[in-house]
Amino acid sequence: MTFQHPFDQAIALTPTAEGEYTGSTSPAYANMVGPFGGVTAAVALNAVLQHPALLGEPVALTVNFCAALADGVFTATARPARTNRSTQHWVVELAQGGSVVMTATALTAARRETWSLDDGPMPAVPQPDALADTVSLPQVEWVRRYQTRFIEGGIPTNWDGGGASSQTRLWMRDAAPRSLDFCSVAALADVFIPRVWVRRATRVPVGTVSMTVYFHAGAAPLTELNHSWVLGQARAQAFRNGFFDQTAQLWSEGGHLLATSHQVVYFKE
Repeated sequence: MTFQHPFDQAIALTPTAEGEYTGSTSPAYANMVGPFGGVTAAVALNAVLQHPALLGEPVALTVNFCAALADGVFTATARPARTNRSTQHWVVELAQGGSVVMTATALTAARRETWSLDDGPMPAVPQPDALADTVSLPQVEWVRRYQTRFIEGGIPTNWDGGGASSQTRLWMRDAAPRSLDFCSVAALADVFIPRVWVRRATRVPVGTVSMTVYFHAGAAPLTELNHSWVLGQARAQAFRNGFFDQTAQLWSEGGHLLATSHQVVYFKE
């Protein structure tokens, strides 16, 4: 029997018509409520990548979480809203029981070789081999799908309201070996624990409302990285009126910027 990685099982879609698919949530990526948001974002992107009309490769993905995805079967639809000579704009929806639970837009493009530069260098940090594995939330199933080694800003050891910074840095990769690709990078962009927990050292209910991922590496460079570590850095800019943001960067071990991400997250006192 051929082994199928748990991530590939979780994002698997069965076509029912052009641009229409069915899928099912995976217990392996269960969160506190519904599935891990990163894997749901990857499902939306996979619907685009499987479409026969796809042009080019992903450049940007924005996912809006309208409601909690319940355990079980869901439907996904993806359609190209407009196709230009080198860019393509997509609209994606996930639905359950006749109600939309997630909307998304995506931009794909036929990339070309140009002058290139990473203007924000990777921070100087200890290498993964110098750090021990850390499980951020052992009671949550999806975190077991990732190997993580925190440098700073891990889960608070004391929930005493004494947090001083919202910044997190960690090395991360799939726990079971799997080559990097666009879907796995989209999921890695959501691996970070909630910024409000880190900044306040106070555990409050949270939920991502909207997440955007910008892809800076193409398919071939990602595949060449294979199962290597990814350095993630995330911090918030503001916590206000029940919402906070998160800006994140993902680098390869060699210091190349793979993706950047932005989120808006709801939190409750």
